[in-house]
Amino acid sequence: MNTSVKPAVHIVGWSHSKFGKYDQLDPETLIAEAVRGALADAGLSAEQVDAVVVGTFNGGFVGQDFPSSLALNAEPGLRFKPSLRVENACATGSAAIYTGMQAIRAGEADVVLVVGYERMNGLPTAQVGDVLLQCAYVKEESSSTGFAGVFAGIAQKYFDAYGDASDALAHISAKNHLNAMANPYAHVQRDLGFDFCNTVSEKNPIVAGPLRRTDCSLISDGAAALILCSEPALARGNFKRAVKFRAAQSANDYLPVSRRDILRLEGAQHAWQRAFAEAGCTLDDLSLVETHDCFTIAELLEVEAMGLAKPGQGPAVVREGQTLRGGRLPINLSGGLKAKGHPIGATGVSQHVLAAMQLVEEAGDMQLAGAQLAGVFNMGGVAVANYASILERSA
Repeated sequence: MNTSVKPAVHIVGWSHSKFGKYDQLDPETLIAEAVRGALADAGLSAEQVDAVVVGTFNGGFVGQDFPSSLALNAEPGLRFKPSLRVENACATGSAAIYTGMQAIRAGEADVVLVVGYERMNGLPTAQVGDVLLQCAYVKEESSSTGFAGVFAGIAQKYFDAYGDASDALAHISAKNHLNAMANPYAHVQRDLGFDFCNTVSEKNPIVAGPLRRTDCSLISDGAAALILCSEPALARGNFKRAVKFRAAQSANDYLPVSRRDILRLEGAQHAWQRAFAEAGCTLDDLSLVETHDCFTIAELLEVEAMGLAKPGQGPAVVREGQTLRGGRLPINLSGGLKAKGHPIGATGVSQHVLAAMQLVEEAGDMQLAGAQLAGVFNMGGVAVANYASILERSA
């Protein structure tokens, strides 16, 4: 790992669509609205952008699978700029951001536009599950219930090792749905309550293994975009505010679950540990975290991977309310993937945008008073591609 001091990169503008299920939605329209919104927020013209990075998983969701120049259709000023499509499973959005950061740190660009999007609801639910399973190790991890089946197996292993934690998963789901009530971009703004989430019913059936419907993230459409800039560009610009990457670290692990102790999420641990080392801080210095709760068991394991709880102690931390708004470390004040939604390519960008909004006190009803440092964790596959960022306000 390169431990030298890296050139600073700042977020100076962003946009975020409302996530949801849209029967008629053109991905090109999603991209156009996100691009125009981010440029306007940063007070920049398309001509001032040096490069574009587009993040989308697709994998069969839509027919247009060469999207890197679609932003040009919305903003002709982007014509002839270098533009790249990035894909890294459910961590596609963060991979796009980190690719833009690398261009800035390499001196190839001063201003980079990053947009992440996904249109998922054009396919039947079963086909969506099949598409997403391409992010698993298909030789071993096929499932008739899609990724829910994979994570259900992990949840059952956790329960076998440490005891039934179904109530802790229900607490996570209820927390995230309550938080989403304050998020105008959330797919679902409905407070389900702990009792509903903790009870198997006709409206909350078992999806796979011990996982109920309320333990699974949504099939969502949406987009988010942000503008990255270098330190010199920040100094000569006239931006209304800026958020700096104090740390940005990634770590990949084996693709097959069979080659890992899947209850430890070691790739996530490595990414977080490297991020804390780069930022010169500890978990206790963070004001909040936006983490990748594709399933509630994922958030539980990530609570342990980031160091908030020892292995097997995540349920106790959750039950004690340590991850609530008023707790030791508020997690997913946006509602997380569980309630905000999880349009694959948009997710990592969305997480960074919403964390940045907290740091500049533009989070509206989601706002956590006095937020100073925000952590973001986004993963692809079952903690295969792991991205951990630590953000702070810089202007």
